[in-house]
Amino acid sequence: MNSKEVTAITPRRADDYPEWYQQVVRAADLAENSAVRGCMVIKPWGYGVWENIQKHLDKMIKDTGHSNAYFPLFIPLSYLEKEASHVEGFAKECAVVTHHRLEAKDGKLIPTGELDEPLVVRPTSETIIGESFAKWVQSYRDLPLLINQWANVVRWEMRTRLFLRTAEFLWQEGHTAHSTQQEAVDETFKMLEVYADLVENYLAMPVIKGEKIPEERFPGAVDTYCIEAMMQDRKALQAGTSHFLGQNFAKASEIKFLNQEGATEYAYTTSWGVSTRLIGGMIMTHADDDGLRLPPKVAPKHVVIIPVIPKPETEAAVLAYAESIAADLRRQSFDGINVEVVVDRRDIRGGDKSWEWIKKGIPLRLEVGPRDIESKQAVLYRRDKGPREKAFMPAAEIVSSVGAILSDIQRNYFEQARAFRDANLRRDINSFEEFKKYFTPKNEQKPEIHGGFVLGKWAGGKEALDLLAELKVTVRCLPLEQSGTEGRCVVTGKPATRDAIFAKAY
Repeated sequence: MNSKEVTAITPRRADDYPEWYQQVVRAADLAENSAVRGCMVIKPWGYGVWENIQKHLDKMIKDTGHSNAYFPLFIPLSYLEKEASHVEGFAKECAVVTHHRLEAKDGKLIPTGELDEPLVVRPTSETIIGESFAKWVQSYRDLPLLINQWANVVRWEMRTRLFLRTAEFLWQEGHTAHSTQQEAVDETFKMLEVYADLVENYLAMPVIKGEKIPEERFPGAVDTYCIEAMMQDRKALQAGTSHFLGQNFAKASEIKFLNQEGATEYAYTTSWGVSTRLIGGMIMTHADDDGLRLPPKVAPKHVVIIPVIPKPETEAAVLAYAESIAADLRRQSFDGINVEVVVDRRDIRGGDKSWEWIKKGIPLRLEVGPRDIESKQAVLYRRDKGPREKAFMPAAEIVSSVGAILSDIQRNYFEQARAFRDANLRRDINSFEEFKKYFTPKNEQKPEIHGGFVLGKWAGGKEALDLLAELKVTVRCLPLEQSGTEGRCVVTGKPATRDAIFAKAY
């Protein structure tokens, strides 16, 4: 792109990536900051994306045998205290309710009615769900218990960014109990695969599946597994996690059962979740300097038809033609998803309409005017191509091929993201000096300009963690696909056999 060419988003990614992200969210009309510090209002277009993520994932969760339920927003403080390492991990982020009423005094509302026990606003639900599981599980016949809930959670973040990190966010959290360790481990990996499927095949974000090192595990977990994606500033985003909790939470919540021999055992439990953070990841993976680019499988609408009405007397005919094409398109589908169409009847300039929809990331734009009626055609624009790149096509051909076009756009977004990640993943760094140089910003005014991912050996230890911390780099995961080779830790030079992904991260 010519450096003087005007783009819809200012600043561009290359000039100020954090501000570019905020401007994409605003221009796409996805969300806005709330009057409540650190919280966000998810607007209809953004919530439409979340609804589609939720719809697809909910089916995948149910297809693997889980059922939805709902548990309280408030958790007694004593429940969290039962699992010491768990509460320690979340303590600094907990919002606490201490009173249960307000009284008016001198024109002000004063909290009164102090609670006998403080209630923590749900940061995650292992402890409150464990209390229910302890009542529901009595025998091995009650297992496995496979439960999911869609909910909001509160983690009192001080530095927030829309979708990526907010004090309140939406998510799903799965919680399961099993009679054997192996069954729980299998469940943990099964749900990791579900998340990888969702993120790669619906959000078009390539991911690396791996295990978290002990220092990065979920508080109280025996093992934590994750999927890691690369954003366009080459930072990592943890896109989903699945935790094997062993018997830790079962012992804290007294989730016990009689086995087939009549002996009492503690259950083995798991938990797993993804959140509205996925929308932030999708934005940073696919958006460009003209705004959002939505993978069709999660787009609230797939096609917008923009009527071009040069004279008032042509309005009725153009609108009727547009609605006729829309009706035909709505009968089409792709990959099992019905094509969603909107005819933009608003009384504003056509050019303004087009740029609005470009910024919102809708996959396909069609323009129709009086001359198109005569030739039974439309002008088609694809969001995965340049904003002015167009094709004149017979309307019937657009209708018959819309499913294939949308599938092609979905595939293109994934392939572009994978090519970007692979181009910024180094496998040839073998010394800490080279490693340090790779992750040192090349421009102090633009600290986001640094290396991407490094795949290298990891030996662990405090020395290595301290060196990484100085660079603001973390071990994102130990990939599930290991080379099985021996080598030297890329940080300390000590003998090592485990491969690790290193990156700066959100």
